[in-house]
Amino acid sequence: MSGRLLLVLLLCLCVTMDSVQSQGSSQDVFIIQYLDRRLSQMEERLNQCEQKTVSATQKTYDLSSEIRGYLSTLSVLRSEVRSQMDSMSVRVDRVEREVEYLENNIPAQTDIEIEEALLEQQIKAAELDQLQTKAKIQLENDCRMVLSEIKSLKIVKKAGDTYGSWFKDPTEGSTKVYMLSGIHNNTLLEYASVHSFTESTTTPPVKVVELPSHWQGTGQVVYNGFLYYHKADTPNQILKVDLLNGTLVDSTLLPGAGRLPAYSLNPNTYLDLAVDELGLWVIHADPEYGGNLVITKLDKASLAVEYTWDTPCRSRDAEGAFLICGTLYVVYNTRYGGRSTVQCLYDIHDTIHSDESPVMFFPKRYTSHSSIHYHPGDKQLYAWDDGYQTIYKVETGRSEQVPEE
Repeated sequence: MSGRLLLVLLLCLCVTMDSVQSQGSSQDVFIIQYLDRRLSQMEERLNQCEQKTVSATQKTYDLSSEIRGYLSTLSVLRSEVRSQMDSMSVRVDRVEREVEYLENNIPAQTDIEIEEALLEQQIKAAELDQLQTKAKIQLENDCRMVLSEIKSLKIVKKAGDTYGSWFKDPTEGSTKVYMLSGIHNNTLLEYASVHSFTESTTTPPVKVVELPSHWQGTGQVVYNGFLYYHKADTPNQILKVDLLNGTLVDSTLLPGAGRLPAYSLNPNTYLDLAVDELGLWVIHADPEYGGNLVITKLDKASLAVEYTWDTPCRSRDAEGAFLICGTLYVVYNTRYGGRSTVQCLYDIHDTIHSDESPVMFFPKRYTSHSSIHYHPGDKQLYAWDDGYQTIYKVETGRSEQVPEE
């Protein structure tokens, strides 16, 4: 009896343990499912947070790019305003000087009475004086030459940088050749002659001249042993340097110049100096004149401005220009290089006109000139063509036309 009771008790204990174990397993499954749901919700929220962070980062980057664009535009506008203010300052200074001159030289209206006939006579006298001033250069020089053809080509050498200038001193009797490599430098090389320039080892040796200041662009010239060039980091300052000792002799500021490159295909040249049969010139572009070229005659001794002419020749698509007997010839090309052409000219004597002259082509080859200098004695153009030093022979004729009164 006692053994049967013990068996019943053991059986009840097993059933009770199985029931407790079953309830524990159910609770574990519920807890695991709950934790899994919570983890899924947290993962979903983290994904949403990450997406919002990426979106905010992209918006911040876009806003930064937009602000940089606004700052760039603001910088351009500030430069334009500064340029216009400089131009306005020059014009105001000019007006002030003219007003001061009038105040000092013209009597008060109450002091004198000007008759109408006398006034007309004064106006005619002033017009005559202006015509005489413009014709003075022509009267002092028999200069009726006109360019008819650019007929031959000679590649002398390949030396220096892609951009530069080389030329002879046009002073009568001089054979010296000068080379200025680069658009921003202060070292000039002087050779005894073109033959000496072409030799690999020159005899006598090349002379190295260290200039007092760096030059800007490729518009330099040598005239009677003096180098004339645009001083770097200045808008319109021209220096005159004695090449015997490399010392500065004189300098001047060219009013209104230097605000625009003289030629759009050579954007580093703002002032292009030139020499012809009449003397020393400066070629530059004027933004107030539609970007067209302006030529200014300088006194080679004092650098004083003698006269200035506005021309109809555009600076856009131009790569260079030169003067022959007071006539400006502008050379045009494409930004990728090609066959250079003379498409516009301006004669200060008003004897020839651009619309009456045919387009003149350079010899048939690929060209990209960074400088072109005319030598009035040799009747040749000394050009720097993509690192090649080149000579062009020009043919000229006589213009028999008489300027209109």
